[in-house]
Amino acid sequence: MSRGLVQECYAQLQAEGYLVTRAGSGTRVAAHTPVPQLPVKHATMRPALLADFQWGVPDLRSFPMADWLWAMRESARSASVSALAYGDARGSAVLREVLAGYLRRVRACVADPERMVVCSGYAQGLGLALHALARSGVRTVAYEDPGSPVTTRSAAAWAGMASVPVPVDDRGIDVEALAATDARAVVVTPAHQWPTGVVLAPERRLALVDWAVRRDAVIIEDDYDAEFRYDRDPVGTLQGLAPDRVISSGSVSKSLAPAVRLGWLLCPPGLDALVAEHKHLSDRGSPTLDQLALATLIESGRYDRHLRRARTRYAARRTTLVEALAAHAPGVAVTGLAAGFHAVAHLGPNADERAVVTAARERSVGLYGMSTCRTSGATTPARLVLGFGNVSHHALAVGVQVVGDLLRGDGRHPHGRASGQV
Repeated sequence: MSRGLVQECYAQLQAEGYLVTRAGSGTRVAAHTPVPQLPVKHATMRPALLADFQWGVPDLRSFPMADWLWAMRESARSASVSALAYGDARGSAVLREVLAGYLRRVRACVADPERMVVCSGYAQGLGLALHALARSGVRTVAYEDPGSPVTTRSAAAWAGMASVPVPVDDRGIDVEALAATDARAVVVTPAHQWPTGVVLAPERRLALVDWAVRRDAVIIEDDYDAEFRYDRDPVGTLQGLAPDRVISSGSVSKSLAPAVRLGWLLCPPGLDALVAEHKHLSDRGSPTLDQLALATLIESGRYDRHLRRARTRYAARRTTLVEALAAHAPGVAVTGLAAGFHAVAHLGPNADERAVVTAARERSVGLYGMSTCRTSGATTPARLVLGFGNVSHHALAVGVQVVGDLLRGDGRHPHGRASGQV
């Protein structure tokens, strides 16, 4: 080794307090040098699953990495020096302008970039929206049941608000049941209800807006996967009907990948400033360079091309799932297939949802019950939410084949009982 390298190592050890030097004396190990104790890591080997029907995950292997890297380079090359500062808490003006145009064109939104706040995905956006509503006097928020009870209740508690579930049927949220609560805000998924997959019926869309006007309430619209519709053109947003009463929330977690961590809120007049204030206090704004890259990706047309390819890919996987279920679990009804990348499997009246999930895991197949989407956690009626966005065609076919008897209700339980009769 060269003398320079040895001197550099000694200097580094001295700077970190491990060595001491004195003029006219040698270099010595420092007294009482603490020795860091590294935590003991216990390796946990999780068996690989033949198929994992986890919901809410897009096709991660198809993330347009080359296009994203191109967009990062292009946006960074043309970015101004001022873009490297903290900037506007609402987000990059460039991205807000591009997103507003995109949402007007694709989602029929009334999109004003001045009333848009860029956030780090849906969860943060919901928290910011509820904090702003709490500041304006709202004390209770309602949410769909089944839906996302954990996410909504946690965000409500963080904002100091109460939360109340409202039932969903085959036409969407029950507006009459909503009106019977004291809520002045409600979180809904009208274009593709999570997790049932139903579309909010036209008369209920109008009734919901009417409720918001009469109650002086606000609707928080989670527009989470509306780009992926297979039976018709995407359903327009509620925000387009009542921009003064609706906060529209979107993100690229489903269209690109959760790791991008970018979303947005379209706010009614008066709420945008409160949302932006809470955004500023929470993290000083989302990463600007990533925002500029997303703006470049959308402006270039590469984002639209990626969505077209994704729609084709998910439609093909949806077909594979339906065909596999028809072959190996023909008595199981499947709904919620008109959009997105998950479906709902309706098990028999005597089926035990948890037993089916447990038995499937023992066969190396990941299944997930709808009970976690219900406020009560009830396992009846027995339903499975089958995500197919991040599952290959081969894994879809093999996974359904392996658990087909469990879904039908005639499979043997690990303890020797029929899984449908536990």
